[in-house]
Amino acid sequence: MNEERKSIWTKPRKMPSSVIGWLVVATGIAFLASLLALLLFDHWPWRQDWPLVIIGTVGGASIALLYFFLRWLGGWLFCWRNVKRLIFGLACAGTVIALFYAEEDWRGWHAWQQFKQQWEARGEKFDMAGVTPPAVPADQNFALAPIWVESVKATLGPERSRPWFGEPFAENGRTNFTDRLAMAITRTDNWKDEPTNGDWAKATITDLGPWQAYYREPARPSGKSATATNEFPISTQPQSPAADVLLALSRYDSAIEDLRLASQRPYSRFPLNYDYEPPSAILLPQLAMLKRCTQVLQLRATAELQNNQAEKALADVNLSLRLLAASGSEPTLISHLVRLAMLQILLQPVWEGCAQHQWSDFQLAALEAELAKIDFAADYALAMRGEMAFQNSETDWLRLHPEELRNISGEFQWADGQRNIELPGGLIARLIPAGWFYQNQLRCDRPRLEFFLPAAEVSQGTFSPDMIRRGNAAVAADVRLAGPYNLLEWLEQAWLDKPAKQFAYGQASVNLARTALALEIHRLARGEYPDSLDALAPQFNAAVPHDVIGGKPLKYRREPDGRFILYSIGWNETDDGGVRVFGNGTTPALDLSQGDWVWQYPKK
Repeated sequence: MNEERKSIWTKPRKMPSSVIGWLVVATGIAFLASLLALLLFDHWPWRQDWPLVIIGTVGGASIALLYFFLRWLGGWLFCWRNVKRLIFGLACAGTVIALFYAEEDWRGWHAWQQFKQQWEARGEKFDMAGVTPPAVPADQNFALAPIWVESVKATLGPERSRPWFGEPFAENGRTNFTDRLAMAITRTDNWKDEPTNGDWAKATITDLGPWQAYYREPARPSGKSATATNEFPISTQPQSPAADVLLALSRYDSAIEDLRLASQRPYSRFPLNYDYEPPSAILLPQLAMLKRCTQVLQLRATAELQNNQAEKALADVNLSLRLLAASGSEPTLISHLVRLAMLQILLQPVWEGCAQHQWSDFQLAALEAELAKIDFAADYALAMRGEMAFQNSETDWLRLHPEELRNISGEFQWADGQRNIELPGGLIARLIPAGWFYQNQLRCDRPRLEFFLPAAEVSQGTFSPDMIRRGNAAVAADVRLAGPYNLLEWLEQAWLDKPAKQFAYGQASVNLARTALALEIHRLARGEYPDSLDALAPQFNAAVPHDVIGGKPLKYRREPDGRFILYSIGWNETDDGGVRVFGNGTTPALDLSQGDWVWQYPKK
């Protein structure tokens, strides 16, 4: 009768084997159901998140089995001594986790600060303030000329224009702005492929006949419109190809003259919001405008040359060069990559005028003087420092908003360029220690400062492919095993070496063009091209530009038919005898890694 009553909760219990069986079966069914859903619903919005979907499905099915597990665990949980042990264990685990975060945060921050101090002592800057161009007087700023303000406001709209121009958006009560710089050499009906221009790198001259036919082709109705009108003015009867192209492009005459007037302003600084968050989303509407205008000016100058209007062609090339310089002070890499593309566009009429002997000695000297102002070695240094500052600002922002890591996944690709990287987001990203972001900053900036930035010797105007190769090897060794400290470096390794090659080719193109212009002046004065480049200095060129690869003289030889071949040894640092290498495809581009970088004229 006095026997002590025992609680059923203190009895040790064994987990029934049936529970384990149910767990395995339910998990398997959930897994197969998830796979079936992914296969059947190809356009399922969450298809790219299939690992998380499967995990979530399996987890949801497993929750239903917790009932059995808790029954088994109940005897253990309802013992006060075991509860105290659990609380103590949780406290110890929490302490260990806190110490882990504190140690990782301090270690990452300390390593980053030491690295920064070491390089700041050498004059380097790591934030946007160190690369932001200084302000210039508004009334002397080409980028704040009325045509630019009008076009940018029309492009961005009221809200997005405020970081550029502040308040108010309206001008004298007017809010209906027009993008006067929305120039294009192509038609918006887009039913017919546009013609192609010549390519000086391939030694091909622009054929304006297809352009004439393109502009004279009647417009076709589209959508709900039963009629359509030609966007470009045309003459009643066909003229010469050059005359018809110039007539078609005359629709932009007013905007081009306003640009020409604005180009007389001595400074240019677009009011970019360098404090924009996130930094990677900074607005750069001027870049597309600058490139479109350059394309129109290129075709116009080409037509003017073929219409025997070299003076007008020179004015349009000079305006293109002013547009090229307009964004030269910007520390964003994309700004300078667009400028490099603009350079190749504007060099086409320069090359065609030389190939067909249409420039006078005065015009040749004027073009050479303008091209001499271009320094892509210095621009490369600015762009790389600006990219580093933007990367640091972006990483600082991500450290405060780690959940946004998921949104930048699409910006990165594997080194093979085939697959996108998926970075964590949400709660998982919030668990990342802040110190890991500092460690990533250090590992991204170190190869830039030690290898990729020194690849351009600004004082000598040269580029070192060997330094880039060493940088690639150092990064490859550093990211051989991807981890939390080098994830961003691992992601960006696929493109780190590309800018130096593009900038080197840009400056080589400038040096080739300047030398070719001096050769044309020599031909006008002496009746033929010289036997060597030594004959150019100092009478025809104060200092003959050198090869940006290695710093030695450019390669030159006069051909038996009176033409010449002028070239740089290119990125492979090998004299291939003036042989160019092109890629594959219907319109193969010049392979910058192979062969020489050549300036030559087509055979007559």
